[in-house]
Amino acid sequence: MRLSGPDVACWLLKSAGRPAELPHHPAGPVPLRRCLRRSYRLDLLRPGQPCVLWISGRVDPGVGAVGRVASEAEDGPDPGVLVDLVALPRVVPRRDLVADPRFATAEVVRMAAGSNPSFLDATQFAALLDHLGPHAPDGWPPRP
Repeated sequence: MRLSGPDVACWLLKSAGRPAELPHHPAGPVPLRRCLRRSYRLDLLRPGQPCVLWISGRVDPGVGAVGRVASEAEDGPDPGVLVDLVALPRVVPRRDLVADPRFATAEVVRMAAGSNPSFLDATQFAALLDHLGPHAPDGWPPRP
């Protein structure tokens, strides 16, 4: 399916494990550069859009940080984007999200080996927000 802007409620960026720069406890936004795969999706990324960090692997897989896109996507030999992320006090577990029928259809679940950037539609994003509950940082999600 080819995405358009209205299809994306939140960007989802994957990481094989927790990035070293991301603290294990909330400490305010941390700027990180995330690598992207060159595709038409780079044109849909806009500063201010909400994003989440999906941590894959065997140790605490799930959503480990939330934030916002901080730059336009950089297209070139090494495509990437800057994001400002806030570590969550606890990872929203993959198993809990996958068990939620609203989230179970997310691209990251259907195509776990897919590349960055991935996305959540409005229903999947609402499910994530429900699972975050009071653990969502103040002012998140941002309103683009």
